[in-house]
Amino acid sequence: MKSLAPEEIELEKKRRVLRRLKNRLVSREESMAELHAELEQFEATYVMEVGRHYAELDEIEAQIAEEELKLNPEDEEIKKRADEAREKAEESAEAAEEENWQACTQKWNPSPEAKKTYRNLAKMIHPDLAIDKEEREKRHNLMSKLNDAYTDGDQKLLNKLVEEYRDSPELVKGDSLGDELIRAIRQISQVTNRLKELRAEKLEAELSELFILREKVRKEQLAGRNLFKTMAERTKTHIKKANRRLSNLRQVVEADEVDMKERFGLNVEAFR
Repeated sequence: MKSLAPEEIELEKKRRVLRRLKNRLVSREESMAELHAELEQFEATYVMEVGRHYAELDEIEAQIAEEELKLNPEDEEIKKRADEAREKAEESAEAAEEENWQACTQKWNPSPEAKKTYRNLAKMIHPDLAIDKEEREKRHNLMSKLNDAYTDGDQKLLNKLVEEYRDSPELVKGDSLGDELIRAIRQISQVTNRLKELRAEKLEAELSELFILREKVRKEQLAGRNLFKTMAERTKTHIKKANRRLSNLRQVVEADEVDMKERFGLNVEAFR
């Protein structure tokens, strides 16, 4: 039996390490794709059940600030508060309108077939396995399409991406033993770096306000409580109080306008 050269033995070792790292990388990439999809779905649910009430409250608060400004048109501090309240209300309304409500009615749950397809293709095309800048860019674009197809649950597109890559000429390479060894070493380094990036990305996601809120909601669910419902009811109460304040302010403003007109014959609206 022919003995292997030292370079061949080393190459085989590197390939074994690379296989393990590639499997780990695909698993981590899949986990991050799932986390992002779950957080997007959670955010959409939050906006539908709670956020829209906050948007309504912000609009009422903006109207209150604008009524207060009518009573004190020369007060720069009140004017500033009114401008800020209006800006906040517009941002809240825009955020509520931009959410995809359909995502709230469908639970994201990739099929076993989608998971398998994703894993198999991700192993072949991951950008950190590229050996030059041009190939890395191509792999990056394909990986983005793969992630989008996976989070959208588009099995047809997943299959299409697999077929396209299997026929790619980039998979046909003829290199010397030394070149293969260098490539394996570089790929190990690239995959290791990407794993570090994914750990940092996961930590950042877990420290986000959205993730923390999701964990609170889950904890409340385990205790038999609905945090979204509690938040929504609390906000509705604030809305009722704010509406009363707004109604009272409008009465004061109206009375002030009548008084000015009766005393001085002035139409206050003409000066606003």
